[in-house]
Amino acid sequence: MTTDILRIAVAQLNPIVGDVAGNLEKARAARAEAAGRGADLVVYSELFLAGYPPEDLVLRPAFQEACRAALDDLVADTADGGPAVLIGLPLREGDKLHNSVALADAGALVGVRHKVDLPNYAVFDEKRVFQPGPLPGPLGFRGVRLGVPICEDIWTEEVTECLAETGAEILIVPNGSPYERAKIDIRMQIAVERVVETGLPMIYANQLGGQDELVFDGGSFGLAADRRLAFQMKQFVEDVAITTWRRGEGGWELAEGPQEVLADQVTADWQACVLGLRDYVDKNRFPGVVIGLSGGIDSAVCAAMAVDALGAERVHCVMLPYRYTSSESLKDAEACADALGMRYDTVPIAEAVEAFEAMLAPLFAGHAPGVTEENIQSRVRGTALMAISNKFGSMVVTTGNKSEMSVGYATLYGDMNGGFNPIKDLYKSEVYNLARWRNAHRPEGLLGPQGEVIPANIIQKEPTAELREGQRDQDSLPPYDVLDAILEGLVEREASAAELISEGFDADTVKRVQKLLYVAEYKRRQAAPGVKITQRNFGRDRRYPIVNGWRDAV
Repeated sequence: MTTDILRIAVAQLNPIVGDVAGNLEKARAARAEAAGRGADLVVYSELFLAGYPPEDLVLRPAFQEACRAALDDLVADTADGGPAVLIGLPLREGDKLHNSVALADAGALVGVRHKVDLPNYAVFDEKRVFQPGPLPGPLGFRGVRLGVPICEDIWTEEVTECLAETGAEILIVPNGSPYERAKIDIRMQIAVERVVETGLPMIYANQLGGQDELVFDGGSFGLAADRRLAFQMKQFVEDVAITTWRRGEGGWELAEGPQEVLADQVTADWQACVLGLRDYVDKNRFPGVVIGLSGGIDSAVCAAMAVDALGAERVHCVMLPYRYTSSESLKDAEACADALGMRYDTVPIAEAVEAFEAMLAPLFAGHAPGVTEENIQSRVRGTALMAISNKFGSMVVTTGNKSEMSVGYATLYGDMNGGFNPIKDLYKSEVYNLARWRNAHRPEGLLGPQGEVIPANIIQKEPTAELREGQRDQDSLPPYDVLDAILEGLVEREASAAELISEGFDADTVKRVQKLLYVAEYKRRQAAPGVKITQRNFGRDRRYPIVNGWRDAV
């Protein structure tokens, strides 16, 4: 049997790692929707039944068996005469475990293909758990030969060349490609290269949703054989899109599909932070979040992201003032809570701080007060927030930005307490930019209000931790525009100190920032996970030794 028209549904969905039964039901619901819209085939993202990335969970035999049982159930479903399914899962063949896709149609398992090119860089560790498959040929489907490279298989030419040489007519690529800035342009560039080389149209189906520090942004698309953008789905939105393809003299051409407009970078950054926070809270089944609202920019932006992600009714903000907390901070925090519609409470910490100081006074006798006493304030606040979390079940959102995480301008077991940090991979200057942006924009799907949600005074005033009289961040750090530029060089570009000095940065400042970056590694290892935005986030991307005697010579 051959066909000249194919209606292919792209299921851009949000699976949960390890929830095999839930992912199966999500796949079934998408298939039912696609059937109602006349689809012949439903395409799911990489390792959909397992969720991606499953990390070492995938090594458990019981988990592998559960994924295979879910596939068998889905194969049986296709006996109803509805659409076929092309779905990803881990499959064991003998002593080898593969990252695989399976094609099921008319109650039968038509075929499987295994991922060949296993990524083992940046956030990826697939060689740790999977073995590569052999170079694949196409899968036969109702008279059409489908080439199915899996994600990384299209980042080099070997797999797609093999598929083209063995008769593939369309390339269908299940993906688990996480968000980072400019990543969607890189994906498109790679896809265009493979289309040019093979002369075949391509469907690129990407996963959606947050998984620990990774966010998958969707943005699935298709390319015509002449490199034109055939269809484009939205980022950050679950959807089942129907694409209609017709066989012509020159091969398969798209007749109909969605034509969405992608978000700009600032909008995408905000949406990634919101989606990452929402999924971390919801997939871990927290009822809501609690945030220490200081009247400063970081906690205000985190509060706005939390309300956009979860709704105001699930966000509890607490001001924890001490003698150095200014009336301006009290006013700004309350105004922010009012603008966002959150519950807002005040819990003074003076009694607890003074009790700690009295308790430690005999031991500290003869030593001048300093940073240690300042950090007691932060640790009392951290303990109070964790107690509120413990009592009511809400997760503490921690609010340190990438500038602070880089140089250790944060207190262990104090303001670093918490379960998740939506701005962990954003430099301080970027946090300010996002605050201004959010006051002027509210993309579709966000749950927070429109208008000014971060009071203008919070954005305009000089940043301070308010741990001593008259304290300013700039007393301890270079100006944030300078600090962030140096950190971008050291962290994102791995530039040497000498290179940065040659670019015009002050030598003493560069050396000081470099030292702070290295010695803060032990703090970062104990920090909460947070959304990956940049190419080099602290966590899965950038892995430095804690014990580290290296310093660049200048």
